[in-house]
Formats: sequence, C-alpha cells, structure tokens
Amino acid sequence: MTIDYDVVIIGGSLAGYYAALAATQLRATVALVEPKVDYGFTHHHALTEIGKLAQKLNNAASFGIHATNTISMAWQEAMLYAQCVAANLKEQHSPAVLAALGVDVIVGSGQFQSLPQLAFVVNNRLLHARTYLLASGSRPEIPEIEGLQGTGYLTLSNIWQSLQGETLPKNWVIIGGTPQSIEIAQTLARFSCSVTLVVKHPYVLPNIDPEIAILLQAQLEVEGVRVLTDKPVTQVRLIEDKKWVQAGDKAIETDEILVATGQQPNIESLNLATVGVKWHRRSLVVNDKLQTTNHRIYACGDVIGGYDFANLANYEAKIALNNALFFPRLRVNYRSIPWAMFSVPMVAQVGLTEAQAKRLFSRDEVLVLRQYFKTVAAAQLRDETTGMCKLIVLRNGEILGASILGAEAGELINLIALAMSQKIKVKDLANLSPVYPSFSEILEQAAREWSKQRLNSDIAWQEFLEGFFHFRRNWNL
Repeated sequence: MTIDYDVVIIGGSLAGYYAALAATQLRATVALVEPKVDYGFTHHHALTEIGKLAQKLNNAASFGIHATNTISMAWQEAMLYAQCVAANLKEQHSPAVLAALGVDVIVGSGQFQSLPQLAFVVNNRLLHARTYLLASGSRPEIPEIEGLQGTGYLTLSNIWQSLQGETLPKNWVIIGGTPQSIEIAQTLARFSCSVTLVVKHPYVLPNIDPEIAILLQAQLEVEGVRVLTDKPVTQVRLIEDKKWVQAGDKAIETDEILVATGQQPNIESLNLATVGVKWHRRSLVVNDKLQTTNHRIYACGDVIGGYDFANLANYEAKIALNNALFFPRLRVNYRSIPWAMFSVPMVAQVGLTEAQAKRLFSRDEVLVLRQYFKTVAAAQLRDETTGMCKLIVLRNGEILGASILGAEAGELINLIALAMSQKIKVKDLANLSPVYPSFSEILEQAAREWSKQRLNSDIAWQEFLEGFFHFRRNWNL
C-alpha cells in the first residue's frame, strides 16, 4: 500500500489548524480535510469586549445621560468590529497560507473506509496515511424540550450570524449553564437587553468552585441578568406570536431563545463504526494518549468532550500529534492546564477545587488561601475591586489548584499553572516582588496566608500537646 501522508487531519477547527502547522514544523507530510470554517467564536469574543463599552454607556444613562441611541450605535459598531476581526483571522488561516507552509488543504466532507486498506475518502479521492487525527469539533446539542422545535431558537453556532440587523431582540431567555452562555448573557445585558439565564444545576456553572460561582452569579444579577438556578426547562410554547418558556414553576415571556446546554461531536458522516472507533453521545472514546479504539486514529479538541476552550484543544492536539507521528508515549495530564471564561470580571481555574482536594487528601492536609481584589492597589486604581483569588495547597506547600474571579484572572491563572507544572511551592510565590501596582500582588498576598495558617495550626497543635501532657502529669499524681 502506498502511504500518501504521515498524518491526515480531519476537521477545520482551530485545533486542526494548530496540529497541521505543528506537523509541518516536524517535517511531516500532512493533509487537512475541512468541510467548512466557523469563526463564530471570534464574533463572540469581539462582542464581549465591545460589551464593556456598552456597560459604560449604561452607567452614563444611570446618571441621567441619554444613551439609548448611543447603545444602539454601539451594537452596530460591535457587529462591524467582530466581522473585521473574523475576516483578519480567516485570512491568517486561509488555505493559501497553510498551503504555502506545506499543508495539503482539501475542502470537502469525507468518510473512513476499512477495505481493502484503512483510508479516508473525500471528493472521490483516497487518502492513505500512517495515522489520522480527528479534530472535527462539535456542534450544539439540542435538548428534548416539549415545543422547542416548533417555537424556534438560536444556538451558539448561529447566534451571531442571526444578529446582523441594526437592532437586537429586547427580551432573551438563555437555556443552559456553560461558559459561553454566561458570557453571552452578560454581553446582551450590557446592550440593554432583558436577559433570563436558566440553569438546571444549583450553581451557574457545575464545574467551578461554589464560592466563585456565587460571586459570579451576584455580578450577573447586579448587571441585570435574571438567574434561575435549579430550574429545568420543561416546555416551550408560542402563544399569540409570543414565545413562552416554562422553567420550573416560572413562565417567562421572551422575544428570543438561546439554547446553550452542551455540545455533541461532529462525527456522524465519518463512518467511524466501519473502522472500529467507538463513541458516546457527547464524545469519542479515547485513552490517555488520545488514541481512539482504532490505534491508528487519534482525536483532540471538543470532539472528545468537555468545554470548548482553545488552549485545551491545542494542548491535546500537541499530545495527539506527537503520539501519531512518533512512538505513542505522551499522556494527557490536565492538572496544570488552566481555563478561563471571558465574563467581566473574568473567571479562571486550574487544578483541583477545594472540594476535590479534600476528597483526595486528608482534610487536615489541605489549606485554603483566600485573598480579595479590594486589597490590591491596581484593582483600586482601575476601579475593578470585585473578585477573589483562592489557592488550594497542601501543608507542605504543594499547589493543588486555584480559582480566580477578577480583573486579569486569565493572566494570573497562567502564573499559577506555570508554578504547578514546574512544581514550584507556594512559599516561592510568597517571595515574589511583583511590579507595583499590578494585579500580580494578589498572588503574593494569597501565598503569604500559607505561612500564617501553618503557624496558627502549629501553635494550636503545640497548645494541645502541652494541655495533654499537663493532664497526664496531674493524672499520675
């Protein structure tokens, strides 16, 4: 059998592009098969940034300054800005650029075949490779809610394309607690929309530290987002041209519905069963080397489940590609890989939460170090004092994780992730001398709490021992 490529990458996701470029740097022959390119994420982040301007305009209105027309103009400017950014990124990732770097870009949809040899068929062409990498991404999963299909709704994949008009729908119901749904809820509220966020879990996000989740919910509510937790959506109705959502015991009238409950992998057309690749409803089955149940086929990104974070997908692409091209020895370890949500203030997390740490270790060994942004000079100067930094460490100083809500959380969590990956102890963070004023001070201040807590616990232990031996001496008498 003639091998055409070292690796064929299937999917036009950012992880697929990252893997293709990395393969060329390793001097591998690579083909990238992409059915289409979706830059909806760019619109999303661009509008989040513009939403900050809208919030300032709303604040101006609260002081009696007429800002309604200005906010409407800001929305039009936001859409134009997002389209320009998307166009720039599209140019950077264009087939011409990739081809110039040695990537054979093939536009079209295809599928695997197993006989007579394993190959991927696209545009009536057989692509034979030593290995294959699935980076086809995911699409919104639509829950089975009575009346939803007949009423109509938007999803994370089409919301920004659907809002190209000059005005926004005024009333929104967003179903689902995901990072993207929370970011969109806050952005729409900053453009003076009435937004209700409906979450079936006790907290706005099920996978973050509850303290951080409560602070985040409070911030959303301060900005006008109505948050309903522990409220499953049971039905949707269209009554007299108005959309109604039944969430728990609440009936909510709305102009538009956004469904953001989760994602499902883009794999239906790939004929995976024929080549022995197994999958679940929301993800492919992979081992810790990111091999599927066919040892020649690897996968990375949100096609294997989880939240859609670009840095996680690129990390997985790096592991999967090296294992596909060379001896499969690298294993994924998410312990020191951070993620961040682009709310305002930002939420970022790495490693274990407090609850996870106390399940894995003795409760006496786990120390929780908290520090609040209101104590940081840089936060006071920028009037961004909302938030907290929470470090989870062992008594010996090993950093297990961190959760941050506050300004520059995405940058701060990178420092914690680096410390964890290099096994730097918390005492070394306490010895930092960060630029003053800067938000990095909060890491130094939080780390100092470690020595205080250890000292207090040591004093308490000493007092216990002294009391115990005093009792023994008196008892012997």
